Amino acid sequence: MKAFIEYIAAELEMEDPKSEYPNICAGTDRYAMYKVGPVLSVSHGMGIPSIAIMLHELIKLLYHAQCKDVTIIRIGTSGGIGLEPGTVVVTKQSVDATFQPKFEQVILGKTVVRNTDLDQNLAEELLQCSKELDQFETVIGNTMCTLDFYEGQARLDGAFCSYSEKDKQDYLIKAREAGVCNIEMESSVFSAMCKLSGLRAAVVCVTLLDRLKGDQLMSSHEVLNSFQKRPQILVGCFIKKQLMAKAVTS
Repeated sequence: MKAFIEYIAAELEMEDPKSEYPNICAGTDRYAMYKVGPVLSVSHGMGIPSIAIMLHELIKLLYHAQCKDVTIIRIGTSGGIGLEPGTVVVTKQSVDATFQPKFEQVILGKTVVRNTDLDQNLAEELLQCSKELDQFETVIGNTMCTLDFYEGQARLDGAFCSYSEKDKQDYLIKAREAGVCNIEMESSVFSAMCKLSGLRAAVVCVTLLDRLKGDQLMSSHEVLNSFQKRPQILVGCFIKKQLMAKAVTS
């Protein structure tokens, strides 16, 4: 997230990207937060519980700061299904491990089901930014959000595995047929909480591998680093366009 805020500083030409940007949340070890101009960059850890805690506190912060016209975009990495490594996926809808577009949470002993729809206009705007950049492949598709990195994502390389290679392939093919383009671990609660708060939101993740071809990363460290910059580049383009449009309007 620090690297992203340095990138944004350079793109917006608001501050020196070589400046030392302080971690606003240095007093806590739960996450880091950086700011340049109107852009906040916040880490969220790994998995639903971690990002949920961060979002509760971030949404309260935005409310008390009286922020208006807020757009929240999660950027990160993912495993692709049937896509070339390096493809960027803009999430249409977050689905669970049974391919259902919902997020379930137990509250007061009762299961509460929440919607995981994301802003489709925002997704299309991000796709348009990618077309204008013309630097890498970008698609819109469903993202499967799991509770686990190994068995929950049909991996064969965890400490435990109760299924075969064929079982794994059958499952991933069913996911692909259900419109799933990639797999990660945060999009469902992110989508649900942003929708509940009335916040415009999107999920932009690059795929580091095609899970139909294996569980291990095969690309070099340099290539993986270049892949991980792609969501930053795309979202940076979008932010720049938005701020330019607002400047013209005002």
